[in-house]
Amino acid sequence: MSGTTLAEWLRAQDDAALVALLRARPDLATPPPADTTVLATRIGSRASVARACEDLDTLTLTALEALLVLDADLAPVPKAAVQELFGTTDIGPALDALRSRALLWGDDDAISTPPASRDAVNPFPCGLGRSVPRLADADLTPLEPDERRVLQTLAAGPPVGQTKDAAHIVSLANARTPIQKLLARGLLVRRDALTVELPREIGLKIRGDRPLGAIQTTEPPLTTFRRDPSDVDHTGGGEALELSRHVETLLKSWSEDPPPVLRSGGVGVRELRKLAKDLDVDDRRAALLVELVVNAGLVADTEGVEPEWVPTTQTDAWLVAAPEHRWATLAQAWLDLPRLPGLIGQRDDRDRLLNPLAPELNRPGAPRDRKRILEALAALEPGTAVTDPDELAAVLAWRAPRRGGRLRDELVRWTVDEGTQVGVLAHNAITAQGRTLLTEGPGPAAKRLGDALPAPVDHVLVQADLTVVAPGRLDPELADEIALVADVESSGSATVYRVREGSVRRAFDAGRSAADLHELFKTRSRTPVPQSLTYLIDDAARKHGRLRGGAAGSFLRCDDPVLITEVLSHAAAERLALRKIAPTVVVSPLPLAEVLDGLRAAGFAPAAEGPDGHVLDLRAGSGRRITGKGRRKPVQPTTPSDEQLGELVRLVRAGDRAATTTGGARVSVPGHLGAGPSATLALLQRAAREGRSVLVDFVDSHGTAARRVITPHVVGGGVLEGVDVSYGEVRRFPLHRITSAALVEDDRA
Repeated sequence: MSGTTLAEWLRAQDDAALVALLRARPDLATPPPADTTVLATRIGSRASVARACEDLDTLTLTALEALLVLDADLAPVPKAAVQELFGTTDIGPALDALRSRALLWGDDDAISTPPASRDAVNPFPCGLGRSVPRLADADLTPLEPDERRVLQTLAAGPPVGQTKDAAHIVSLANARTPIQKLLARGLLVRRDALTVELPREIGLKIRGDRPLGAIQTTEPPLTTFRRDPSDVDHTGGGEALELSRHVETLLKSWSEDPPPVLRSGGVGVRELRKLAKDLDVDDRRAALLVELVVNAGLVADTEGVEPEWVPTTQTDAWLVAAPEHRWATLAQAWLDLPRLPGLIGQRDDRDRLLNPLAPELNRPGAPRDRKRILEALAALEPGTAVTDPDELAAVLAWRAPRRGGRLRDELVRWTVDEGTQVGVLAHNAITAQGRTLLTEGPGPAAKRLGDALPAPVDHVLVQADLTVVAPGRLDPELADEIALVADVESSGSATVYRVREGSVRRAFDAGRSAADLHELFKTRSRTPVPQSLTYLIDDAARKHGRLRGGAAGSFLRCDDPVLITEVLSHAAAERLALRKIAPTVVVSPLPLAEVLDGLRAAGFAPAAEGPDGHVLDLRAGSGRRITGKGRRKPVQPTTPSDEQLGELVRLVRAGDRAATTTGGARVSVPGHLGAGPSATLALLQRAAREGRSVLVDFVDSHGTAARRVITPHVVGGGVLEGVDVSYGEVRRFPLHRITSAALVEDDRA
């Protein structure tokens, strides 16, 4: 049976079909092919075929493998023969999908597929071995049960097996094992001393009425359930606020005590566990937070002699941003993260533990796979949740079985888990802000989250046990004041703070007075202020500031000489190198902050003062900062427009026209004996004078050789200007790019 070549089939397609082909297989367009022959060569390359198969679903891939079973890569086959392998399953749409990607070509009575398909798709298509035509009429009746079991195992795929029985070829009379008997009968083929293969013809006989084996022709079911979309959005909003709070704590912690960079890269186990303890989260969440802050550009490697992970100058802008914009920065960083945090805690091939930020976690294709999973959830109606992520993994595996590699299914579970922690997902459904992040970007997503979050509340509820309940997101000013005077005890939709003597003293150290704190709780609490809180504030105020410290190295002063004596008699006095210089004044060579911390640890309640005698806030400021490198953004391939692809198709058509045009004597540039450039220029000028067409070989701006038929109008000034015969348009060609020219023989007036 004869058939057209791929190049001939491509030339017969209309421009719209070729534009669709270049859009489905963008690698074919770079660099622009000179003509259809070049395009056909690229289509048939192994690497291009493999890329074209990445987005094919299971049925379409099976149809391609069925074509290989029929050896369509060697000679054309009819569509009816392919349909016969599938039985009642309609494979028309699958073949159309293959044809649109030029993975098959020809009419339905003579379908061909690129020879590279066998290596690029599967060396054993549909689990069947290589063909041995002489076995087409083999009789399997005399086989013993154990021999048939071996054939059935190999027929299920893969068709090759490892066995020591392949080492020796014996006659059927001397065969003792099923493998030896099958080799002696010629029903198995020996490939080497340890490998046997089941020929395709025997595999088809064993499979009977299921020649392609067990194939899933339809997408597996996905069990879903409905939730109130507002509930999904609010839950995701709560997770977004929790994410921002944890990242804020991480940044402040690493500002004061940055962890070292491991020699192999990343963050050590001890530092990770310390961070998890500080945040009151598990190690996996702490590891995800570490990956996010680095990819968001909020933390970077100092790259010094003893490198550390230190917050960048971008941290300060992030800390003062609104909660929704904080979240959008982190969510986009996760979406674009070219790494797999799910691998953290596992071991590599050398049995080494994989740490956060380790180079082994790099996966350039991770953002693409992550978005593909989220887009599958976004395709469902708002509020539609997936019952089991494993079912989603099965659906995505059917839609694109060649994507994701060996971690394909794990990627789905990791993405659902991480997306929930980031606030993009909630209850196994995508949130409105997550959907907007996918389609419109972080700015609109931040606005959508702001709409989903409840309005900030301007009050708290003070309890008798000295806890303060924030019944929602506090407005920024109130949140700062409460965080100053109380410690977070639990967080969620309602955050619970606890007021302690140490937290009250912290507020005093920041310059607040007892009257300020009484006024804060009186005006902002919707419940009566308990007497115990009033007593706690007043008692702390009486002790606070009786000792006053200043910088000498540092000094302490007190109006009560007895208290000075008590301080000097304490064991801490020697450690702090305290020395009395007056009945009410003590000095130390140590920094004031260190002296005050030491006295507080000893049970005293000193305060710092400035030159004017007012209380100073000696708390650490923003901490260490380094200049960051900016957020690591993934390289997004540019998508050409239909107009650009249409122009490329016209170039290919022009190349075909030039390839079939006959030229006369050719003048090449440069001429090694001196006549080339001037002779070429003279030839082009002659064609312009006589109105004749010329066949020009040139190198385009991409460095690709091309050929065109041009009718010159102007030749000079370093430019050839004329009508491109294939285009019917005037074009300009730099003369230095022209490599040869020849008059078209049949173009005489």
